[in-house]
Amino acid sequence: MKAQIVSLLKKRYPEYVSGEEISQVLGVSRTAVWKHIQKLREDGYRIESHSRIGYRLLQIPDRLFAHELAGLLTGKLIGSNIVYHETVGSTNDLAKKLARKGAENGTVVIAEEQTGGKGRMGRTWYSPEGEGLWFSIILRPPISPIEAPKITLVAAVAVTRAIRELTDIEAGIKWPNDILVSGRKLAGILTEMSAEIDRVNYLVVGIGVNVNLDCTKLNDGLAETATSIKQLSSGSVSRIRLLSGILDHFDVLYEEFIKGHFSQILSKWKEMSVTINRWVKITSLEGADEGIAFDIDAEGALLLMKKDGSMKRVLSGDVTLR
Repeated sequence: MKAQIVSLLKKRYPEYVSGEEISQVLGVSRTAVWKHIQKLREDGYRIESHSRIGYRLLQIPDRLFAHELAGLLTGKLIGSNIVYHETVGSTNDLAKKLARKGAENGTVVIAEEQTGGKGRMGRTWYSPEGEGLWFSIILRPPISPIEAPKITLVAAVAVTRAIRELTDIEAGIKWPNDILVSGRKLAGILTEMSAEIDRVNYLVVGIGVNVNLDCTKLNDGLAETATSIKQLSSGSVSRIRLLSGILDHFDVLYEEFIKGHFSQILSKWKEMSVTINRWVKITSLEGADEGIAFDIDAEGALLLMKKDGSMKRVLSGDVTLR
């Protein structure tokens, strides 16, 4: 009901819409209309009202409400179902729970705040309320588990494209899952999977973007390694427009991937890479290695030329740029 009222007020802006008209359009009493208007105001909408004229929408809050996001998306699949929460422990954990219960392909789980945000290698992801994008996408791709890491690269291209499109920030991708600017982390991706030997049950792609954070105030050394769009640009950025851009780009790229065009996406990834032709240190369960990251192969694995001239193919690990 609130979404319908907002939609009507948007269509008629800058005119006023009478409470009587809203009640007739929606089939509810004027008292019910007034109650929904009050709830919208509590949500942050600025709505002007006059007793003999009606209501007029003056300002939309920078919140990631499902009805606002749905009105911006142009994709076919990603965001076809949106689950919104003010606060969750982790959008990835919630998305996995929903996926196990049968949530549809393309479902997006969004939170204004995460109290237990997760990064790779067991790290935490600082996710304060209203200052970033913290969301997860549920996918059910018809692929084998060995192909799943490619999805992380697809997501990285989508995030980087959207950031470059909406801002003047020349963000780059560090293999396999970080978006960097001048060596500082702007965004991260965590892909988790449920699979059998020969098929994927579902994938959850978690994405965190530091949008309007002041990273200079972060603790645990993050002030030296993290950055945000607000810090890198002239001011605050609309979170919902950035989110819709990421989801729309991901929608297009994911369709390309499913159709078997990963090589084209990989070419775009390489153009945005800050890892290729850099000396890197890779830490994994197997230990640590150093060398030149000279390419990414057709499966998305990093190809490392070690000090002794031998080559190593790296499927997963934590990369430090030297």
